[in-house]
Amino acid sequence: MLLLVGLGNPGPKYSRHRHSVGFRIADAIHARHRFGPWKKNFSAEIAEADIAGERVLLMKPTTYMNESGRAVAEAMRFYKLEPGNVVVIYDELDLPPGKTRIKTGGGAAGHNGIRSVAASIGLDFRRLRVGIGHPGHRELVHGYVLHDFAKADEAWLVPLIDAIAENVPLLVRGEDNSFANRLHAATKGPDEPEAGGGPPAPKRPPPKKGPDGSADASPPAAPPEAGEGPFARLRRLFGGS
Repeated sequence: MLLLVGLGNPGPKYSRHRHSVGFRIADAIHARHRFGPWKKNFSAEIAEADIAGERVLLMKPTTYMNESGRAVAEAMRFYKLEPGNVVVIYDELDLPPGKTRIKTGGGAAGHNGIRSVAASIGLDFRRLRVGIGHPGHRELVHGYVLHDFAKADEAWLVPLIDAIAENVPLLVRGEDNSFANRLHAATKGPDEPEAGGGPPAPKRPPPKKGPDGSADASPPAAPPEAGEGPFARLRRLFGGS
């Protein structure tokens, strides 16, 4: 069994906050796959489904962010799971908006939900970090994360959430690199290279247009011969040697 946990704060007041993006992703996963109805257990809302041949328990802790680890630990004890059977989805200040990273282990980087989970079950669980950007100054962080996403953010946020929900079978199978590549492909800008590729190809100038508006296909003028100066060209033009 895989325990898939989205982090956030419960209640409609917090549902659009940057800090609750894990809840929003969990809801999208629930809607995309054949999960049963949400139920209350383990100090959380939970739902179950079979994905990619694996039983998945989807969880949204209702303990508020700072106590998220209590809900995760309760479910782990009941199902006799190890930290390696847990994936936690959460917001990450240190990644640009729309960028994601998936890894196993590591510190909390100031995230109270991850700090709580790590204190309850240890460090060796998988994390899907969803970049929300940084407000620029430490004193602005609290208000920034506990505030709704800006309307402009929906342009990258909605495709990213859809891509996570659609490709979650790869996450369930442990195919983290393929999962990350799918997310990159779904959210990259037009000038970004494919994941693992080189820099984008330089943009070519548009072709010149002829009098009738068609593309000018005439070849460019040939360069002068090597070593040929301006007087040599004039002599050749007027028949000189």
